Amino acid sequence: MSASQPPRAFTLSDFDFSLPPELIAQHPAPERSASRLLDGRAEAPVDRIFRELPDLLQPGDLLVFNDTRVVKARVFGEKASGGKVELLIERVLVGPQGEAGNEVVAHMKVSKKPAVGATLHMAGGPAGGGFGATLLGRWPDEDGPLFRFALSSPDGAGPHALMERHGHMPLPPYIERHQEGGGDPDAAEDAERYQTVFARAPGAVAAPTAALHFDEGVLAALAARGVERASVTLHVGAGTFQPVKTESLADHRMHSEWYEVPLATLAALERCRQRGGRVVAVGTTTVRTLESWARSGQATGDTDIFITPGFAFQVVDLLVTNFHLPKSTLMMLISAFTGYGHAMDLYRHAIAERYRFFSYGDAMLLSRR
Repeated sequence: MSASQPPRAFTLSDFDFSLPPELIAQHPAPERSASRLLDGRAEAPVDRIFRELPDLLQPGDLLVFNDTRVVKARVFGEKASGGKVELLIERVLVGPQGEAGNEVVAHMKVSKKPAVGATLHMAGGPAGGGFGATLLGRWPDEDGPLFRFALSSPDGAGPHALMERHGHMPLPPYIERHQEGGGDPDAAEDAERYQTVFARAPGAVAAPTAALHFDEGVLAALAARGVERASVTLHVGAGTFQPVKTESLADHRMHSEWYEVPLATLAALERCRQRGGRVVAVGTTTVRTLESWARSGQATGDTDIFITPGFAFQVVDLLVTNFHLPKSTLMMLISAFTGYGHAMDLYRHAIAERYRFFSYGDAMLLSRR
């Protein structure tokens, strides 16, 4: 592009595409690393199997994972009137000293929103073996999109224990499940497979799905190849599934998520650069974490970074990612990373070759352009 040509101004419609519904994966592949891998590093895509990934990387590369752990954040209950309510607990709030309390923030699905001070009876309520959730207001401010609740149970269990006891895996809306009322035949599979093999830090309401393809065999092959591993934490929020609704990208309000880049990972990044290796991000959440750190200099905090074409990447060289929803911020991120035209060509190839899409679907390997 010459200096006289301004960069293209992208709009929401640029990131739309038509996807046959049968390509939306409803279940994971029988084996994690048996999923397909679209190698999109070169101009012409190459169809591969995910377990080939170690052979595509170089000794001295650094693979960075998001080690967040998905919590059973979807809980069903009733209002005092008997009306049904569903909470998706997005975050457990901590006190000024970092101590966990009994307050959470959540999305609320209900026909008529209860008044502030009302207590919801979740999973049968305290009298039925469940717990209460008292509405304290909106979050993060009085016009915020989420709701703040104080949880209470007869045995004084904290929010994480209550979610583990009464909650369901917060699968995205395009994966069809029957979680309410118990008896979900897919619950055991989802509990295992909608979680990475190295999940450590509880707090996500969505899995870092590109990492779901890694199993012990692939991790061992990466180590044998001389590829170093490091981790960051970003607790994925439900906003990751929200399509952008404003035609002008500048008008979109990005959701905020908590992240941390440990000192050990900062040291690994420096070693990688010193030896001339490449930083390989596993998933868009890892990209957002690393690039947030690079921009802000803050190793921990909240980020609402919105990566669109024209973004200047500072850290990530290669990206392992799944296929994303039309008109999503994640489509915009990969278009910024590998080039808009190339990204759309890869999606057309994936649809033509019947790749499986979204959280339980197949993966891509992309290089920064």
